[in-house]
Parts: sequence; C-alpha cells; structure tokens
Amino acid sequence: MARKSAAASAKEAGDSPDGAGKKHSLPDRDTCRAVLSKMMLIRRFEERAGEMYAKAKIGGFLHLCIGEEATVVGATQAMRDGDYLLSTYREHGQALARGTHPNAVMAELFGRVDGCSKGRGGSMHLFDIERRFMGGYGIVGGNLPLATGVALRCDYEGTEDAVVCMFGDGATNQGTFGESMNMAALWKLPVVFMVINNQFGMGTALERHSAVTDLSKKAEGYGVPGSQCDGMDVLDVHSATTEALRRAREERRPQLLESVTYRFRGHSMADPEEYRTKEDVEEWRRRDPIASFRSRLASEGVISEDEAEELDKEAIAAVDESVQFADNSPFPDLDSLYDDLYVLGDQIRGWYAVDERSPDGHRGERERESGQLAHDLAEAGAAYAGVGEAQERKRRQREHGTAEARDEEGGAH
Repeated sequence: MARKSAAASAKEAGDSPDGAGKKHSLPDRDTCRAVLSKMMLIRRFEERAGEMYAKAKIGGFLHLCIGEEATVVGATQAMRDGDYLLSTYREHGQALARGTHPNAVMAELFGRVDGCSKGRGGSMHLFDIERRFMGGYGIVGGNLPLATGVALRCDYEGTEDAVVCMFGDGATNQGTFGESMNMAALWKLPVVFMVINNQFGMGTALERHSAVTDLSKKAEGYGVPGSQCDGMDVLDVHSATTEALRRAREERRPQLLESVTYRFRGHSMADPEEYRTKEDVEEWRRRDPIASFRSRLASEGVISEDEAEELDKEAIAAVDESVQFADNSPFPDLDSLYDDLYVLGDQIRGWYAVDERSPDGHRGERERESGQLAHDLAEAGAAYAGVGEAQERKRRQREHGTAEARDEEGGAH
C-alpha cells in the first residue's frame, strides 16, 4: 500500500524540520532534565563506543543507536520499575536508559568480568535482571517469543507488571512476529511490541523489504491493534508508549506500537552505507532528537543553554570514567570458559560440553577441576592470538582479586 514518507508523517503530526514541535506540553523541570540527561548520555556513550571499536578495544559487531535516543528514552520513561524490557542487538541505549551503570555496559563491550554479562555477552547480549532488562538478542525477531513468554508469566502470577519488546522493522517479516502476535492476543497478555522503524532492515529500505509499509497495521489480522508515534520526538514516544502500556496492562490487550525514527550511523560499524545518500542522512539529522528537545527547553525557559551544556559535560565525564573502568577490568579467567553455559542437573545424563584441549578430554562443566595442563594450553592459545595479553591479564586479575579481598574486609567503600 502507498504510504507518505516518515518525515512527512512527522510534520503532519506537528513537528517542524527544526524539531520545535509543540504537540505535547513539557513535563516538570526535573523530568525534563532527566530526559535530556539520559539522551545525552546515550549519545556520548555510543560515540565513544565507536571510537573504542576503531581502536580494537571492542571485538565482534557493534551496532550504535545514534539518532534513536528519543525512541529509547521516551519508551523507557513510560515504563514502571516492575515492567520488563527486551531489546535487539542495538541495545546499549536501552540498558543505560533502564539504569544500568555506564561502567558495566562499557566493560561488557570490552569483554571484561565487570561487565553486566560478566564479559560473556559483548555488545549484542547485555543483561541486567535487577532492572528487569531481559537482554539484547542477536537473532532478528528472536526476542518476540521470549517477550511473549515473560508476559505469560506476568499474567499467570496475576501481577500488574507489563512487558515492552523492542525490535527493528525487518523483524516484522520474520515468522516469530506472527506467531508471537497470535499467541499474545489469544491469551490476552500484557505486552507492548514496539517496532523501532529506522527505515532500513540492515541495508534494505523499508519499501523494499515489506509489502505493507505502515508497520503499525501488520498485526491487526492477529488481533493486535497498532498505533504510530514520531520516534524523533521524545514526548510523543512517551505519550504513545504510556497509552499502549495502559491498554496492555488494564485491558489485557497486547499492543503494536511503531516508532518512526532513523539511525544516523550505519547498521553496524562494518557498514559502508552504500544504500543511502548523504543528503537523506542530513535531512534526518536536521531533526536530531536531542538538539530539538534541548532547543525547546531553552526557548520555553525550562533549562538554559548553560545548564544543558553542563549536562552534556556530565555525560562526557561519565563515559570517560566508563572507558577507564572497562580498561582496568580483567578479562574472564580462562578456567571459567564453560561456566554458566547450561543449567546442570541429574535429570539428563551425558556430557553437556566436551573440552579436548588436553590429551584426556573432559567434561566442559568440570573445566576448573581438569588440572594445570588444560589451563596452560588455554593461556598459550590466548597468548598466540594476542587476546588480552597473557601477562597483562594475569596482572589485572591479581589486582582485581586484591580489590575484592578489600571489599570483603570492609576496606573499600
């Protein structure tokens, strides 16, 4: 079906190209400060993460959400502390917005033990159960059934908790999308499925990968009503998410919410961005969600430019600290290679994993009991690959162990 451009839709919704839209009234001053501060922290964090990737401090893939800050912050501000959030592989901002400390997020990106997933998840698999952030997921659409399951638990236990599941526009074409919508509607689960429509499924434009380009309508046939919001306007995202959560929570009707936004950077750091023009990117950059919100706060006398500049400096300082923290955190002990891979029990016989580095193969879950030979071989392999620099890793592990000992003795505060 034909559809107006996202930019045109946003303008009709009351947002001008300079981002000075007045569709929603401003909240109180403290809330405005918190919202602006979170968006600034996410932007500065992502910029620095890109720099660290270029310096080979971060391995694997790295997906940045620069440009999507209003969608992330607007949605999470509408959630209660008891609500659950599941995201995609582009989830650094979601973790930060839910309250995970920047140090823990950056350390995870560095693959260090003080990361929020103990250095085992990296960029695409952040996790923070304390804040009910149930993780980022590297499989496109893989989080949809999981979110449905979490919502089933909320309903089964009779709580007022709800679930927000964020995914990209490309995930709406996966089989898990229809399956999850049908199940959630059939069982009347308290879940909001939020499509972060940044116009591209990797490098494929929306109109080339989806026959229906109004993504808010793609779940109607399954009994899930949809709505749309301007993903470049933090207040519009907040308003739409608040209403969607209310309906999911109170009426027990799952909701599909499409947030129309844009990512200023490529799909990942390895993306040459040959599928879009610089002019298109610049057109969207003129609607930068942070600059727009900051400008409105200044024009309405809520937060001055000097105050906003201070918030930005605080964000930069927090990110600087996170990099230093991550760099000083040790790599995971090689003997922990098989820790936490499986939930072990007596109900299933057999070996869960096999380690064949030593002459006598052994069960992976018994790696710590395998003796010095397997450890030495692992260290030699890591040294050969230049992973963590064996001597430097041992030094950091010793220092880390000393610090933990001080904490246990009450010597550190």
